Amino acid sequence: MSTSLIDLQTEAGIATLTFNRPDKRNAMSDDMRTEFIHALEGIAANTAIRALVLTGAGKGFCAGGDISGMERRMKAPAGEVGFNGWHRQQRVHYTQSLLHTMPKPVIAAVNGAASGLGADTALACDFIIASEWANFSWSYIHRGIIPDGGGMYFLPRRVGLPKAKELIFTGRKLDADEALALGIVDRKTSAATLVADAQAWATELSKGSATALALSKTILNQSFELSAQQIFAQGSQAQGICYTSTEHRESVMAFLAKSIAKE
Repeated sequence: MSTSLIDLQTEAGIATLTFNRPDKRNAMSDDMRTEFIHALEGIAANTAIRALVLTGAGKGFCAGGDISGMERRMKAPAGEVGFNGWHRQQRVHYTQSLLHTMPKPVIAAVNGAASGLGADTALACDFIIASEWANFSWSYIHRGIIPDGGGMYFLPRRVGLPKAKELIFTGRKLDADEALALGIVDRKTSAATLVADAQAWATELSKGSATALALSKTILNQSFELSAQQIFAQGSQAQGICYTSTEHRESVMAFLAKSIAKE
């Protein structure tokens, strides 16, 4: 068995990244986060990888932040707690930003519990597919803290503001069916085929131009914050880049050749 806290496999252009702390329900330790960051940076830079599937080993997706790390932070000298916490938050936010801004499709294949930071991590992906054993909870309130992995940004965009408040204020658990009904989950499938179904979906999503996809995703990620004029302006710039891409040129030439052949 791999001793790595992150297992990364790539086949046919689809990367499958698995959190590999099954004995801890894949809770995110500092060491695991470091490996996660390195893996995400590598995936983003690797043009041979067209999409990413994120899942967890064992019975859980990710149980959130590692409780032993919380204990160590509480034992730090009083004068260092604030700065240590700030430094940790920079790492958390950088990790979630890497996931959210990945210039290719990202699918969370949630196989079990996605709690706290685990639930936020799933939301940072473009799409979520869940097995019948999946469940979600923004359980930060039970530890006296707030969602720090993007939940306060991503969750209202999935379920609306009042429902997001209810889920964050109570920290209650949702099963896969309720999560699907609320729009947190995009697809539900069986545990036996979860990863394979996610990989097939990733293949479908990433068939088109990688250039156009990356640029579209970048703009769409900002579409709720920017004005129509700003989106149009960014779209114009992105389209100019697309005009110069190999994918655009080859597809146009192929279409023209096909049209001529029919005449």
